[in-house]
Amino acid sequence: MAQILDQWGNAVSSRDLVKPAMGVTVTGVRDTFDEFMASRLTPASMSRILRDAAMGEMHDALTLFEEMEEIETQYASVLSTRKRAIQSIELQVEAAGDDAEDVKIADAVRDMIADHPGMYDLIGDTLDALGKGYSVVEIVWDVEGRQWRPERFEWHDPRLFQFDRETRKQIRKRVQADFNGAALEPFKFIRHVPRLKSGIPARNGLGRLALWTFLLKTYSLKDWAAFLEVHGMPLRLGKYGAGASDADRRVLLNAVRNLGSDAAAIIPSGMEIEFIETKGFSEKPFEGFAMYLDKALSKAIIGQTMTADSGGSLAQAKVHDEVRIDIKKADAKQLNGTLARDLVRPFVDLNFGPRDSYPQLVVQVAEPEDIKMMSEALARLVPLGLKVQASEVLDRMGFADPEKGAHVLGVQPQKPRDRQTRSPAKPDPLDEGDGEDEPERGANHRHRLGCPCCGAPPRSFNAEAIEPEDERDSLVAEALEDWEPDMQPILDAVLAVAKEAESYEALESALNQLAATLPTSDLATRIAIASMKARGLGEVSDGSGS
Repeated sequence: MAQILDQWGNAVSSRDLVKPAMGVTVTGVRDTFDEFMASRLTPASMSRILRDAAMGEMHDALTLFEEMEEIETQYASVLSTRKRAIQSIELQVEAAGDDAEDVKIADAVRDMIADHPGMYDLIGDTLDALGKGYSVVEIVWDVEGRQWRPERFEWHDPRLFQFDRETRKQIRKRVQADFNGAALEPFKFIRHVPRLKSGIPARNGLGRLALWTFLLKTYSLKDWAAFLEVHGMPLRLGKYGAGASDADRRVLLNAVRNLGSDAAAIIPSGMEIEFIETKGFSEKPFEGFAMYLDKALSKAIIGQTMTADSGGSLAQAKVHDEVRIDIKKADAKQLNGTLARDLVRPFVDLNFGPRDSYPQLVVQVAEPEDIKMMSEALARLVPLGLKVQASEVLDRMGFADPEKGAHVLGVQPQKPRDRQTRSPAKPDPLDEGDGEDEPERGANHRHRLGCPCCGAPPRSFNAEAIEPEDERDSLVAEALEDWEPDMQPILDAVLAVAKEAESYEALESALNQLAATLPTSDLATRIAIASMKARGLGEVSDGSGS
């Protein structure tokens, strides 16, 4: 076990794996974290907090980010939406190869990690890094014989950790005895540091991006509340007579004041109180500014506003939701890398030894499919010869492969009807004579698709083997045969004009001039011949011709 190294080359100790790594120590930093920052936040204090965080002292900033998730509804909503977009996706395990050993290791990862009852919470705790810049989750290992497995995952407050002072990229424990912090035990921690932008990780959290919005909205809501307290109620105007004494005036003043809180008062006879509605004031500036800040926050966190704020059409919401897919993919890929480095590799190394390649624990974000568009494309292209695997279509539509013996939906092949029980058909004008095999149809009856005596075609039905229904089919087939050479010169001339046109009006004018010179003689001849044949066939069919 001492020869196993973690991803940074540190030796792994089996004794350290089975005991908690974040217990209370003499030099540790364990407090109740009961301080509050939001209630006394000002532009000056916020600037100081952000400056300290950029230099590596993130305690106050992390405290403020935590409070923002508790008291700012818009921030909590959109940040939770972004987390749960990844947290709700089922995990997949991809083997490193096709040999038996790789498949065995992938099965172990699936049983011990992907299906672990704590994986859902682990992903949520790991994604806490989106708001705060980083997240640390401890793996508490359990061993039975030679089988190592994660017993549970424990999230730890990010204020217990810090970045190293040299590179400001490596997460270390905060300890009082070392300004640079203490190294984390190998194979014990899952460290997720999402790369939301280029730069040092301490300046990457979404909480830092949302902090100014939070401060401005806090001021706006305070001003709005003060406005409503003053102007939300009508002005209460007390009137007293010219001979009123000071005592009478004090009685009237107390009565006016009590109407604002108790909605009840008594005044001497001869005095009156008038309620005057406030005009010329509006709460719209406060409301509009708050809504603007909410939308700005939605764009910053989930990349759009349509599904987070009201307004807009369904088509616009779909477009905005597609923008969110890009963010989900980026979050999922970064999370996949963290799980592969800090969870899958330690598990495989402890149980199977170090390897050149490892299985992947994947959060796979599926692209939304346009089922209608795909169905229409398949309906047109498959009859033309396009070959598509049914399993691939089922996967993209979200359907599972039918199990053996299951009742499935679909068009069932029709069985040929019994000739003894079928209903009588209309006489076929092409029937002549009484054939032995076809006593009702005659020897010259031509079998075709849909014919009452033929039933539905078998699965190996060949359209080319069926004779045309009548002469009209032959005429249409002849008219459509080799039409491309006649049409191609016309298309070439139109395309040439379209390429040279610089506007729609120019194209329309050029087409009007081109119409008289188009090489339509061959196409016109073909149409004329087909029309003559069709006319002659029609006269023969209705008995008007010879």
